[in-house]
Amino acid sequence: MSKKKINFYPGLKKSEYPFTELDIVCGVDEAGRGPLAGPVFAAAVILDPRHPIDGLRDSKKLTAERRDALAPQIRQFALAWAVAECSHEEIDTLNILQATMLAMRRAVEALQLLPTIALIDGNRSPVMAVRCHAIVEGDDKVHAISAASILAKTARDAALVGLHALYPEYGFDQHKGYGTRLHVERLRQHGACPVHRRSFAPVRAVLAGAGTGASLALDFGAPSPQPARSAP
Repeated sequence: MSKKKINFYPGLKKSEYPFTELDIVCGVDEAGRGPLAGPVFAAAVILDPRHPIDGLRDSKKLTAERRDALAPQIRQFALAWAVAECSHEEIDTLNILQATMLAMRRAVEALQLLPTIALIDGNRSPVMAVRCHAIVEGDDKVHAISAASILAKTARDAALVGLHALYPEYGFDQHKGYGTRLHVERLRQHGACPVHRRSFAPVRAVLAGAGTGASLALDFGAPSPQPARSAP
């Protein structure tokens, strides 16, 4: 009995494909652009059409339990996958956009199988040797991007649980570094720890000893303006 055929590009018309059947396609996505602390992660995945994985979609639309169930399947059945990151120091040096682009480039360059095209979730692509094509909301249109979204998200969540063990007073295991009310309250109570992103407005305000709880709440997750710099 033959396996059910799965459309690996459910959100794209064939006329919109930026690749041919001869291309080796990888999907790329990030996790952690908005948080006030910790690294930004990116993943790149080349799926195997002989081993389709059921249930792939944007990681934000999946429960943590479902992401945790899919991640090992992706690592087992993908032709190639890689996860990379940019540290909070790199984020503060480069700015969050350029750090995200760098993490994506690192993920693609870490693949053991060289793709001929990388499909990037979003409206812009990193500069790298591999041909790139950006797809807005691609994490729900291309299964390889969905898979990358899941790997990046689960890897970053695990990293923030690890940071919670080092800095339990901030509750990183609960909010994963995002600018929730709990996080901002703990940030104001304890000050910034070494993994907080100094270039993000709520952290900068706490370091400066300025801002009320109300004003900080308005800036949840917002980076302060920075000049654009090229990723190394």
